[in-house]
Amino acid sequence: MQHCKVPKNTVASINLKLKMFGTTKTLSRADRPAKLTNRGRRALVSEVTKNPMVTLTELLSSFVEMGEHSRRTTISAALHQSGLYGRVVRRKPLLGKRHMTARLEFAKRHLKDSQTMRNKTLWSDETKIELFGLNAKHHIWRKPGTISTVKHSGGSIMLWGCFSEAGTWRLVRIEAKMNSAKYRDIIDENLLQSTQDIRVGRRYTFQQNNDPKDTAKTTQEWLRDKSLNVLEWPSQSPDLNPIEHLWRSLKIAVQRHSPSNLTELERICREEWEKLPKYTCAKLVASYPTRCYNRC
Repeated sequence: MQHCKVPKNTVASINLKLKMFGTTKTLSRADRPAKLTNRGRRALVSEVTKNPMVTLTELLSSFVEMGEHSRRTTISAALHQSGLYGRVVRRKPLLGKRHMTARLEFAKRHLKDSQTMRNKTLWSDETKIELFGLNAKHHIWRKPGTISTVKHSGGSIMLWGCFSEAGTWRLVRIEAKMNSAKYRDIIDENLLQSTQDIRVGRRYTFQQNNDPKDTAKTTQEWLRDKSLNVLEWPSQSPDLNPIEHLWRSLKIAVQRHSPSNLTELERICREEWEKLPKYTCAKLVASYPTRCYNRC
């Protein structure tokens, strides 16, 4: 032992193994007992199937109440073994065949528009800004290859806004439900004044979504009376509108302030909307052909 420089305890262990098992080779060990029982695994999959937005922290608390003492990593690994992974919720317009045809035709007509023409376009839209941090990305448990969307609850405000290559325009809070009359009042009180504020000139194109309030007879009559050139827009195509990127930037900026009520939320929205850089607006308009091509 001294010659081989091997501890006495090691030699004793080898001799004992030889006597008991007839070999000195490393023996296979029994598998480590599972930290999560079969009952716990079934309950886990059932829970995330019923509520895909449940968090690991909530699952951990639920399992402690069940007597299943596990770690976050154990729960996460069990979900992965069941084919469930945390993914960011995707929001996509629901497109039928006629919508896709209209989008393709729109792209063919406008891909070759000059940059000057795009710079003279006023992009508009409405959006909902939610309170209590609900504007952030939301994660959901789902299997690869599936797409899920979710609805959120809580306090919120609806806003109408527009922008051009020159920058952002007025931001208007929409009280109650938006209809054609309310929409007409909004553009009557804000659209023309905005064009004067940023000196965009008279020969510009106004973009609006192709929904009922925009296509209502009274709205169309108002647009004709004001001699406004309106961009013909395909239905179900909010993703084609570059203002969507500005809405996203606004929501991220608002979230950093953590407003506590709707009045404060509206004030912060207006302040952050005015802070959005003009170069960002110009960049979005300049990249519009690529956006249109990639989505059609």
